[in-house]
Amino acid sequence: MINIFDLTPDEAAGEIKGMGLQAYKAGQVFEWLYKKRVLDFSRMTNISKSDARKLGSVFKTDIPSVERTLESTDGTIKYLFGLSDGNMIESVLMKYSYGYSLCISSQAGCRMNCSFCASGKDGLERNLTAGEMTGQIMASEISSGTHISRIVVMGTGEPFDNYDNLLRFLDIAANPKGLGIGQRRITVSTCGLVPGIIRFADYGSQVNLAISLHETDNESRSRIMPVNKKYPIEEVLKACRYYVEKTNRRISFEYALIPGVNDSPAKALELAHLLKGMLCYVNIIPVNLIKGVEYKGNPGKNAAVFYDILGKHGIHVTVRRELGGDIEAACGQLRRSHADEIWRRD
Repeated sequence: MINIFDLTPDEAAGEIKGMGLQAYKAGQVFEWLYKKRVLDFSRMTNISKSDARKLGSVFKTDIPSVERTLESTDGTIKYLFGLSDGNMIESVLMKYSYGYSLCISSQAGCRMNCSFCASGKDGLERNLTAGEMTGQIMASEISSGTHISRIVVMGTGEPFDNYDNLLRFLDIAANPKGLGIGQRRITVSTCGLVPGIIRFADYGSQVNLAISLHETDNESRSRIMPVNKKYPIEEVLKACRYYVEKTNRRISFEYALIPGVNDSPAKALELAHLLKGMLCYVNIIPVNLIKGVEYKGNPGKNAAVFYDILGKHGIHVTVRRELGGDIEAACGQLRRSHADEIWRRD
């Protein structure tokens, strides 16, 4: 059987029409699934019982199951989701003044193995399907009773390492017949897979792009981000400039401040030089603690100095408001093995 959430609305409509059902039936099904969150065809009251049986014989409506939730003192909610093959993934629901944002995972595990990020410590198990990415949003909304207005693909996994499923998910997410979330309210974050950046530029969407940079020279970046050995900084920035030229969209560069490693005033000056003239901004993130990695010093100590130097050199800059640190839901803290650690605690 086909999980209908793995199909774009156009693909699903084609399948439904191919079953001999009238074209307008597809619109009715999408309304029930994506707007009303009704997953049982037999409960779709404007669809005949015979048509519901036909739909149920071809399609399943699988979304991840909520295995457990943790709530932060700041209201952030971390979800542990179970997948149909027994894998576990995590998503994070965050409340802002503008509404709710969900940080979703794109893979079960990650093979990038950045030193400051927990997500890669267990390696990559597999890619998520488009339906499993879509399902994180639907399951979170059903569980929390909220409406999610923004999506960040910044959870476990490297989105451009799962490129085709990512694009299929983005089609479902932004499609008015699907989740109906505007492209400009979706952000995809990559650690710098150059071919993915170029393909994404040529794709030509309005989805926001964030680049995890975190260092200013190749030797230093390769120590904390092994992907830099394959795609060094100059190639990443060249691809970024191509992206800006093709899309006229501003890029966000993520920069996690690691005490004594990349948070000096000299690093701020180097970063300003690297990004000079590019349509971009820098998002400073005081690095979050993860198990098995100890930092000597306060990760946020030099944030203000770093911020001032970048600003004085014409770089637009923000300092990220971190949420969910007390439940290990902040940037870099999601990890597949939490299913065997925090999540199994009573």
